[in-house]
Amino acid sequence: MYRIYLLLMLGVLSGCVQPQYVDKPYPRWGKEYPITGLSGTGNAVASDSLLLRVMAPSEGRPPVGCLLLVHGMNEYIGRYEDVAHFFSRQYMVAGFDYFAHGLSNPVLQQADKRLADGADKQDVSEAYLAQVALDDLEPLRRDLDRAIKKTVQICDAQDKSKKPVFIVAHSLGALVTVSYALQRYGADEAADRIAGVVLLGPGFAVSEVPGWRGWLANPLIKLSFHAETHFLHPHDEPLPVLLFNQLVSLLTVPILDGAFEVLSWPGIRRLATPAAPDWVVDYLTDSASEKARLRSDGWIIRRSLLRYVKGIENEIVQFRRHMDRFSLPYYLIFSVHDPITPAWGSKDFIDATLHNHPDNAYQALQQWRYHQHLFLTEPLRSRLLHDIDQWLARRIQALQQEEE
Repeated sequence: MYRIYLLLMLGVLSGCVQPQYVDKPYPRWGKEYPITGLSGTGNAVASDSLLLRVMAPSEGRPPVGCLLLVHGMNEYIGRYEDVAHFFSRQYMVAGFDYFAHGLSNPVLQQADKRLADGADKQDVSEAYLAQVALDDLEPLRRDLDRAIKKTVQICDAQDKSKKPVFIVAHSLGALVTVSYALQRYGADEAADRIAGVVLLGPGFAVSEVPGWRGWLANPLIKLSFHAETHFLHPHDEPLPVLLFNQLVSLLTVPILDGAFEVLSWPGIRRLATPAAPDWVVDYLTDSASEKARLRSDGWIIRRSLLRYVKGIENEIVQFRRHMDRFSLPYYLIFSVHDPITPAWGSKDFIDATLHNHPDNAYQALQQWRYHQHLFLTEPLRSRLLHDIDQWLARRIQALQQEEE
């Protein structure tokens, strides 16, 4: 029964699997700094080659602070050139592609090199296979750690002083950032330089499929998340409820974990790995031109291995168990009707952490369903950028007052 239901769900959720090509070099911005040197990474390695791109204020003006951009799932930092330009008026802005994404993906990296050498369009349909190493987000956290260290190094060299360092992170990038901070903040010199984070549509909840597709998919998504949440982890529930939750979890988690793992095996995964369905783009932005770019952008990975998807679900579960300990100041923006990262994840995080720092703040976009806040139409896009800029300025002012 589980297998039949899972196959039906995959059929409903998956878009058409079509060949994917890139015909123009990767969109670069700023100056590129290679990040070399890998620490021990265990079974899951970080990216062998990592590029940090940096954009500084013009005319040699010293920055008031430094800012690291962290992109979302299956996208890439090259899309954020306009965002980098906006913040580079006052900040040194850095960005990178984390593991299996953008130029940290071997298939996309090779395609970029061939295009730069004058080759015709390149087939990048198998770029998603770089996700084979991802059964959790540890490789992404390792890349983030390397990017933070390099950002701090370049930031300190700007005018020979230690400027505040901020992170602006979107969606999965926000989950990577906060889970990294929970592990490293207070125990790592580079991580301790982070003065605040901006979280945009953070991936703190599993997706909820909209429309008729959700009638089939959402019960299984909710069952899987409920089972993972309770699996060998009792909550403060009455004994009969506790026993029921543990029974459901013990029956469900091994079956679903095993099914998603088998469907990610060589041979099977080429047929079983779903492509992003068409409805996703409609919930990313309200901009018709941006939707057209998203649909034609070959640098965006269109498929996600089920092992990777299940690993993200487990990361969300683990994060939620400890999120009340998150102590970095933050500014969080979320859309109330966003099905990609539903609002309940952000609301639970806010309820658990808002009191942890006086500078914590959030903005709930009550009438909006769109996920990529930095790619919306005007005037909302500019207003959100201004709001972020104002929060960063308040944080810098607070830090200066603390030093006096």
